[in-house]
Amino acid sequence: MKRIIAIVALLSLLLCAAMSANAADINLAKKSTLEKIVQSGELRVGLEAGYMPFEMTDKKGNIVGFDVDMCKEMAKAMGVKLTVVNTAWDGIIPGLLSNKYDIISSGMTINQERNLKVNFANPYIVVGQTALIHKKYADGIKSYKDLNNPKYTITSKLGTTGEQAVKRMFPKAQYKSFETESEAMLEVLNGKAAATVYDLPMTSIFYAERGRDAGMIFLNKPFTYEPLGWAINKGDPDFLNWLNNFLVQMKNDGRYDRIYNKWFGSNNWLKNVQ
Repeated sequence: MKRIIAIVALLSLLLCAAMSANAADINLAKKSTLEKIVQSGELRVGLEAGYMPFEMTDKKGNIVGFDVDMCKEMAKAMGVKLTVVNTAWDGIIPGLLSNKYDIISSGMTINQERNLKVNFANPYIVVGQTALIHKKYADGIKSYKDLNNPKYTITSKLGTTGEQAVKRMFPKAQYKSFETESEAMLEVLNGKAAATVYDLPMTSIFYAERGRDAGMIFLNKPFTYEPLGWAINKGDPDFLNWLNNFLVQMKNDGRYDRIYNKWFGSNNWLKNVQ
């Protein structure tokens, strides 16, 4: 009888231990990304270097830009180091979902399609689509509305909201996509397409660097509304709350304006990038 009682007691202890371990595993699974970042001492940020002035490579091989400076402040506020993970655009959301980084900060437009896969913090900047026109089409294209014509070929970058805008707003036009925004703009600069559609300020930078001297026409008033935001994995209200409060603090203590003016207030940084 005593042996039976002892066995039952031992089984009870093992069951309790198993339940405690299971509870610990569940607890770990529920742990906020914010807690994991603080405990690891590292904030991993996914981006695609090449979207000026948000993220790009300088002549020393460093990734710099508006997003990078914002994330430096983010890491400083967390008390951790910043690690930038340069990722191809078409794999940037899958990379977040597979835990290759903790957050996407890559000039990503908040839209409903992406929001099905990730959560977005409040917008940190608002941009929109603009158009650069080859000079030989200047007489026929006075407004973005004139682009919806089968005689025009329009370019943009594959998988971006620029591409989406072309397909949605100019269905009659011919469309040609490129792996990079620079290739799409060069196609127009070289007279192989009538127009390229892409985000302001990227079009503004290209126009200032090369388009103005080539006689390109810049339709610089955005014809779409595109808020950009940080993307994180779904089901993490603690991290989302922290990011939104961080952004409010940045915009009210002068740090946001300092970073904004550095990258959007002038083109002085251009001489230092590749």
